Amino acid sequence: MPHAAMIVAAALLLLPGVASAQSANAQSANGRVKAPEGARAYIMWPSNGTTISGGKLWVRMGLQNMGIAPAGIRKEDTGHHHLLVDSDLATYDEPIPNTKQSLHFGGGQTEVRLELPPGRHTLQMILGDADHIPHDPPIMSQKVTIIVP
Repeated sequence: MPHAAMIVAAALLLLPGVASAQSANAQSANGRVKAPEGARAYIMWPSNGTTISGGKLWVRMGLQNMGIAPAGIRKEDTGHHHLLVDSDLATYDEPIPNTKQSLHFGGGQTEVRLELPPGRHTLQMILGDADHIPHDPPIMSQKVTIIVP
């Protein structure tokens, strides 16, 4: 590398923004982004046991002791919501899949309008890092069960 390029690269490493971006990605031994102490995810609505006539509902997701950042943005103590509908994650060490049962909110959304068929359904929110991988330990809500008559 030419001498001038090495000097520029070294100077960039000393900038506060670059240093904080590096610390924002503190990783655990398994390579996942560490969850901050006291972080908690929850579903504000619907509550467990709610009956939803017609199957159309708004799901509102909450987060405590962390912030929301869109997918791809690496900022300390942030992530973005994913909603598991009638499913569980097979692993926490890989990106959360983007399917009809695993909805991504990479734009930083905190609510979604769903339409579910008749039956018993479970909802669970899990936070993903900039790359959709769950934090370590995972930040996820309790499962909420709803009934659509």
